Amino acid sequence: MRASLIQIAVDEAESPDARRLRAAALVREQTGSDLVVLPELWTTGAFAYEAFGTEAEPLEGPTYEAMAAAARDTGVWLHAGSIPERDPDGPLYNTSLVFSPSGELAAAYRKIHRFGFDRGEAVLMGAGRDLVTVRLPGTTLGLGTCYDLRFPELFRALVDAGAETLVLPAGWPERRRGHWTLLARARAVENQSFVLACGTAGTHAGVPQAGHSIVVDPWGEVLAEAGPGEEVLTVEFDPATVTDTRERFPALKDRLLGLAPPRR
Repeated sequence: MRASLIQIAVDEAESPDARRLRAAALVREQTGSDLVVLPELWTTGAFAYEAFGTEAEPLEGPTYEAMAAAARDTGVWLHAGSIPERDPDGPLYNTSLVFSPSGELAAAYRKIHRFGFDRGEAVLMGAGRDLVTVRLPGTTLGLGTCYDLRFPELFRALVDAGAETLVLPAGWPERRRGHWTLLARARAVENQSFVLACGTAGTHAGVPQAGHSIVVDPWGEVLAEAGPGEEVLTVEFDPATVTDTRERFPALKDRLLGLAPPRR
């Protein structure tokens, strides 16, 4: 399988409409790839909180239309990153969109763990409730977004639901880049899965972004890693490595579930 992670730069001088056109053009350049991944909230910037409300769009809004067309024209599975979704019957959501090679929406994932504690995304957006997996030829994707990376129980649940390749778009800040690499490798090792983590470059509302999109194999080895600037990170990997790893080193079979709390 060939995957391309588009580490697009977010520049406040560029309008969301212009960036949609540019992102769609970048997707169309990835002929020969099976899977293309964009980052989190790339239309607005993950830290541009004031823009969430003004730039929020319905699920089938302008980003949906642009990315569906790009997936169809290129014939790829496209994880189009996430958008600030405006639900007409509820709050805003940080929602990821996955399109099939025919341009059909294959899945939508509303981010479960919202960053910001008592401000920002944590108070401006609602929390998703559903685990989402997507079956591709050769592998099953498990979806997470950015801050989700810090919560291993989510990815364990995705593995229980059949996930073999964990895909994570993000807008991760440079000041915590060490955590980004460490946690991506940890999620790969503990779940014996591939991890494809796609970040942004540039600066979001004054917050420098880490970049350094990364692809990790089920043994925790880094197959490819981007630099800090805008680039497309392309890597080939064998999804069968997941089954082989889990058979050769069957640690997942030794999990102890339903442990009792400590006695007091």
